[in-house]
Formats: sequence, structure tokens, C-alpha cells
Amino acid sequence: MSAPANPPASPPSFADEVVTRALVRYLEVPGVAGEFALITLDNGHDHTRPSSFGPAGLRSLDEALDQIQARSPRVSAVAVTGKPFIFAAGADISGIGLVTERDQALAITQEGHRVFARFRDLDVPTFAFLNGLALGGGLELALHCHYRTLSSSAAAIAFPECFLGLVPGWGGTQLLPNLIGADRAVKVIIENALNQNKMLNPKQAFDYGIADVLLDSADFLAESLRWASRVLDGTVTVTRPEIDRGAGWDAALAKGRAIADGRLHGAAPAPYRALELIELARTADFATGTAAEDQVLADLIMSDELRSGLYAFDLVNKRAKRPAGAPDKSLARKVTKVGVVGAGLMAGQLALLFARRLEVPVVLTDLDQDRLDKGVGYVHGEIAGLLAKGRINQDKANRLTALVTGSLTKDAFADADFVIEAVFEELSIKKAVFAELERHVSPEAILATNTSSLSITEMAAELAHPERVVGFHFFNPVAVLPLLEIVRGAKTDDASLATAFAVARTLKKSAVLVSDAPAFVVNRLLTRFLGEVTAAVDEGTPIEVADRALAPLGLPMSPFVLLALVGPAVALHVAETMHAAFPDRYQVSENLRRLVEAKKSGVYVWDSGSPEVDPEVAGLFVFGDKPSTEEQVRERALAALAQEIDLMLADGVVAEPQDIDLCLLLGSGWPFHLGGITPYLDRQGVSERVRGSRFLAPGNASVPRA
Repeated sequence: MSAPANPPASPPSFADEVVTRALVRYLEVPGVAGEFALITLDNGHDHTRPSSFGPAGLRSLDEALDQIQARSPRVSAVAVTGKPFIFAAGADISGIGLVTERDQALAITQEGHRVFARFRDLDVPTFAFLNGLALGGGLELALHCHYRTLSSSAAAIAFPECFLGLVPGWGGTQLLPNLIGADRAVKVIIENALNQNKMLNPKQAFDYGIADVLLDSADFLAESLRWASRVLDGTVTVTRPEIDRGAGWDAALAKGRAIADGRLHGAAPAPYRALELIELARTADFATGTAAEDQVLADLIMSDELRSGLYAFDLVNKRAKRPAGAPDKSLARKVTKVGVVGAGLMAGQLALLFARRLEVPVVLTDLDQDRLDKGVGYVHGEIAGLLAKGRINQDKANRLTALVTGSLTKDAFADADFVIEAVFEELSIKKAVFAELERHVSPEAILATNTSSLSITEMAAELAHPERVVGFHFFNPVAVLPLLEIVRGAKTDDASLATAFAVARTLKKSAVLVSDAPAFVVNRLLTRFLGEVTAAVDEGTPIEVADRALAPLGLPMSPFVLLALVGPAVALHVAETMHAAFPDRYQVSENLRRLVEAKKSGVYVWDSGSPEVDPEVAGLFVFGDKPSTEEQVRERALAALAQEIDLMLADGVVAEPQDIDLCLLLGSGWPFHLGGITPYLDRQGVSERVRGSRFLAPGNASVPRA
């Protein structure tokens, strides 16, 4: 075995680090001559707190390797695995946010490289037994090993770094493309990370070539040791594919740049720096490539984009799991049957979600048999699609299909515990629906509304039991967007709210409690934002100029592409609702009205593959004589958002600015690299210009710096 390398300057300690210990055992494995050293990574917590690597964790792993090397030549192989259900989740990102100097950041990156490289450089075979979740630096540790086994029950395999504002900087950008090819590496490092942090399941990771063998989870460690012994005695030979370093590598890099441009428009550096490193991996030796990783990672650790990503990550992974203001969960009532009023597309999506997650009977109702049959048929068809894709088995498909039925009468809701309406967005219609429901359901049944902007209090005002009415606002597409705005009306009681939050958790949605204010949070802010951009067009700004104004933010789509997604008719209806509530701040664009009256789906046509202003729309619109520049439109829109958020906080629509940030992150695709709307407005100086102070107090390590 080679001697350990001399360590670089010591990285800083993380005061609050939950140390991951590297525990060594020496095993006698049948068929293996000598000792088999097994390192187990364990931070002393259960699977809800994954093991991660801070400076102390790296030291423990380093010391374990020292101990093993001291037994040379008795040790004939080394393996590393994790505690139950967890291999390792990578670097301790909570500690990284505390780093204040680039030299400290560089020391951390170099230390990770030095320790992990010891597995690659050992003169005996090394194995990673991926028994569970393997993310970021955890996956990089595995890639440094000569062989990898993977449990079929591992929760996820991924490189989430670009999602947060980093790169896989402990060898990932150099090792992965040279193992599985540049195209698949770009998929894992860039595309998946920017696609809402998508992760690989075990079969996908195995099919990609990340693991050498996929083993059943029931006896994973024993099976991994048996497989390793067959590798050591030559019974099993691991072969890996030839890597295309020519045109295929070029195509992969071009694809990665196109994905980054499409998602971020150049607004965040991490994926572009990752692509530079993947390009380097084609020709550079390992030492050169990892030295470049050190420099890139040190730069990114000191960036505002990372602080923003850490702030957003903290919200999504901590605050979202403990919603501010939610009543005690012990007050929640059990839900054994769900009713859905309506059979349109939204109702069908809701019925499918409730059936899949709650696994209780779900009944849709409508006044028309054809619509009802179509709605139930949609749900059954989606279940069949899940079966065809292998997402569920035949038994599960049969059970889910049987759970979803339809009825023309609402007496089918007599034994329902939770009934949600998804009918036309008109207050009088929704009030009539609730009045009829109250004649059929029990007094304890929750009456939920999926309204996007109407008053919950008014909806419940004439009911005998207004206390059980709650807003339950999903975002479209229901299966994809994780946010649920749970709205408390003036008389909504704690038991109803607690039940709503319990249902949200079972649905695997992140719920935020909001008060009964027009359009709540997301739609209120998007309407104000879109309204300001539209107003600039009405005043004479060319459509293309106004639509490009927000491009520097790297939003998932431009304002007028968003308008097409929402639908001009829906946007007009919400604008009218908001104008009625706040006529001084929300105007109704006559050009938008013209668009709706002409039955246009948006302002663009896509005949050439890219958006071009529809000539018919240009002919419909009436333009003023006061055009604005892109910068002026951007400043106007951001100032309006700062004003609206300030008013929402003053009115108690949510508990704190963090809840508004969480709503936009999860409900509208606000970019992680911006952190949240309030820290972004703080960092740009907009908050102080509009309200005289920042929204968030500086000093928190995860709050982006001004």
C-alpha cells in the first residue's frame, strides 16, 4: 500500500458539524486470502439525518485508512459502506455556508480530494457498497473506489451540486464522464440537477454504469462481500465500455450548454463551470483535473449563488417540513374517503393524486354523465399509464382503479371525510356547491376549495359550519409542483386546518399557511409582476423588449411565455379579481382583454421553433407612446414585487418573508440560484429603495450577502 500523502493546510473546523465516523472492521470472507477491511460511515443518527462530510468527518475517514494501511500486508481488500439506508450525502453544506475566506474554501476542497484519492490509489482493490442514498460527495467517494455494488432499495443516486450553486468538486466531474461517458455525465451533473434536482433510482444508476452490480437489499452486505470475493478470485470480471472522446463528447457538451442556457440564461455560473471541467476531463490527467476542480469549487463556495442556493435548500428541507402556524398534528381527523366535485382536468389530477397517496376511495361528481365518464376515464387511463411504464404493478393498478369512481349525485359524499371542489372560478358557483354539499356530508367533514384567488371566508359565510371550510390551493401540474397553499378563513378552526396539513403531508406536498387574502401568495405576486410587464407594453414598449427584461434573473420562463401557459382568459380573470381588491396597484390591461376576445392562446407563434410575435396579436394591440428599456421594465417589476411583499407581510398574509420565498420556490419555479425573492430584492438594493430596509436580517450564514 502507498503511504498517505502529505495533507495541505488544515481546513477550518465546523463548530456545529455532526461528525460522520469511519468505523473499521476486519472480516474473514470465504475465498479471500487475508483480511477484508470494511469501513462503515455513521454519524450516530437514523436515516432521517444522512451522514455527510465536514472537516472532522474527513479526518475520521483519513484516520481509518491510516489504521488499515498500518496492518499491511494482511489486508487484501478495502470496502466502504454506510449506516442503514444511507451511504453518504456528501459535503456538510450547512458548514460550507460558514466559510468566509477563499483560502478556507480551497483547503476544504483539497482535503476532500486528498482523502478520497487514497481509495483510488490503494494498491489493493477497493469497493464501495452503496447500501442506500448516495449524493454529491458520497457518490464521489464511491467513484474513487475500484468497484461498486448498489442496493436495489437505495433511495436515490445523484449529483445535486449545480442545483445548489456548486459543482461535483471532489472528483465527480473527472471520474463520472470517464466512467459512463460525457453524455450520461451531463445528464446526471447538469440536466437532472437543473430539472428540480431529479435523482436516479438504483436501476437507472446501474443501467448508466455507475454501479457494477445491482443487488437485492434483503441481504445486501453479505451479497456484496460474496460478489467482491468473486472479483478478487477472478470468477467475476468487470468490464467497462469504451468512452467516446470525439464527436460524442462534443455533442454532450453542446447539449449541456443548451440545457443551462434554456434554464438559466447564463444567470448562474455553476453548470457552466461544471461543463468546463467535464470538457477538461476528456484529455487531462486526474491530478490536473482535480486541481482545476479545487479552484472552481473554491470560487463557487465564496459566491452569492451558493449562499442563495443554501438559503433556498434550507427553506425547502427544513421550513417546508415544519410549516409556520400549523396547528398541532394531534388535532387532525382521519380521512378514509375523499370526494372531488367536478370532473374536468384539474379534478381528474386531484382524484389521481388522492387515490395514489391516500389509497382511500375517491368519488368524483358532475352534473353530466359524459363529463363524469370522461373524468373517471382520465384517472383510470393515467393509472394504466403508470402500469405500462412499470411505475406500479398490476395489483396496485387494480386497487387504484377500483378506488376511483363517479356519481351524478352528491349523496355519494355522505361518508366522505374530505371533499374538495374544483369547479369554475366564480364565487357564486362555489358558494352554491358548498351549500349543496353541506346537505349531504357529515358536520365534521372538511370542505376544501382549490380556488386560486377567491375569498374562503365569503365562500363559507352562509354555511351552518363555516369552521370546516379551508383553502387547499394546488398548482398545475398537480403531480409536479410541490406547493400547497393552505388558506385559513375567518372562521376556519384548528381541527380543520390540522386535517388539511395532515392530508398535505400524505400527499407529499409542502404546505404553507396563508391568510384569506386575494389570490393568496403566488398568484398575487405573479399577477402583479405580469401586470407591470403588460402595462409597459400597453405604454409602448415592444413586446420582445418587455419579455426580455427579466432574462438576467434566469427565471424558468419569460413573462409572456408564462401568460401562454396560464392562459390569457385565466390571467384576465385573476387580474380583474385583483383590480377589484386593490384598484390602485392592479390594472386590467385592455390589450390582454383584446387577446382573450380574439381567442388567442398567447402573444407568440412558434412556427420557426422559437417564439415570434404573432402578427395578428401585433395588429390587435394598441400601444402608447412611452416605451421603456429592458432595464426600466425590470426595475419597475422588481419594485412592484417589493411593494407587494411588504404589504402582504404587514397584513399578515404569511408569518414571515421566508414563507413568501418558499411559496415562489415551490409554486412558481423561482430559481434556487437566486435563493428566494426577498433575499434577491435585498441583494439588489430594491428592498431598501422601496421600503427603507431589507426583508431579511444579515448575518445568517445561509442568507445571501448584500
